Amino acid sequence: MRLLIAAGGTGGHIYPGMTIAQVWQARHPEGEVLFVGTARGLEKDIIPRNGWPLELIRSAPLSRKPSWETVKSLGLAVLGLGDSLRVLRAFRPDVVVGTGGYAAGPVLAAALLQGLPTLIQEQNAFPGLTNRLLSRFAGAVALGYADAAKHLSPKARIFVTGNPIRPEIVARERDEGLHYLGLRGNKRIVLVLGASQGARTINNAMTEVFPSFLQRRDLIFIHQTGKDDYQRVAGALREYASGSPKGDGTLFGNVWVLPYIHDMPEVLACVDLVVARAGAISIAELTARGLPCILVPFPFAAENHQEKNARVLEREGAGAVILDHELTGPFLFETLQGLLEDGQRLQRMAANSRRLGRPQAAWEIVDLLDSLL
Repeated sequence: MRLLIAAGGTGGHIYPGMTIAQVWQARHPEGEVLFVGTARGLEKDIIPRNGWPLELIRSAPLSRKPSWETVKSLGLAVLGLGDSLRVLRAFRPDVVVGTGGYAAGPVLAAALLQGLPTLIQEQNAFPGLTNRLLSRFAGAVALGYADAAKHLSPKARIFVTGNPIRPEIVARERDEGLHYLGLRGNKRIVLVLGASQGARTINNAMTEVFPSFLQRRDLIFIHQTGKDDYQRVAGALREYASGSPKGDGTLFGNVWVLPYIHDMPEVLACVDLVVARAGAISIAELTARGLPCILVPFPFAAENHQEKNARVLEREGAGAVILDHELTGPFLFETLQGLLEDGQRLQRMAANSRRLGRPQAAWEIVDLLDSLL
């Protein structure tokens, strides 16, 4: 049994692929998994670091506007198709998965030309270009959001599975998380996240918000700033409170600032409210835990897919949405304060979030792969 996964570009394509691989390998321990990506994306570092083999092909993002870059991208796609055919002949996979992005296009096209069983996994409420083009030909299309179906071919074999998340995200209990992080259980915890590289707009707003919450003994804030913004945010907080080392970051009264959170399952197990971007996998993790959230979509995401993701949670009563250009310290403070003072609304949001969660998505996707075989 051999599984080939085309996943590349951003973490939003790579991590779902690795989760599918992890669950598939658990079901087929004698099977082999191979990833395919490009030298341009994060996969060249992330996938080998997590112990998975990786083959590289040539490919590049396709510009939406006709230009010389578009011509070069199309040329690379043709070369990538040849690279992909070479990889498929050498590895001889039984089934091929594409999780979107420019790395997936040539691989899926090559697999379809060879008549191999294929599955597309689309994370967002608005599908990417590659998945829109190839959906009608794939053996199955697994969607993170039902809203995505209306943008795909009516001939596509669509299954709404939710997005695959790491099993450990839902395995931790609140008491475990509190103990691991050295936090008290009688305080409510607010988690502030950008993407893995941080979110400057969110960080700026939070530096204005924190002074109003520093005296609250019933609250703890955990704020992932991103590596590049950590010193700046910590410096702003030093004007209001003295800091002491805690873990990889600094604790300023009731505000714990870190450049990066390595123990996300433990953190998500014990938080009560989240401020975050609206990446599809982040939202899948939040809803799997039934967490209410304030979402600030990244405004430059391809085809504005983060706002479309966020609007689904807003429509279902699981989250509040603040657009990036609307985000200010006073507006964010007002939103946070309103939610923290309205316990019933937070409970409703948590229940709605839990209703949207699909913690078994990875297993459902592996069921689909087995059915294709």
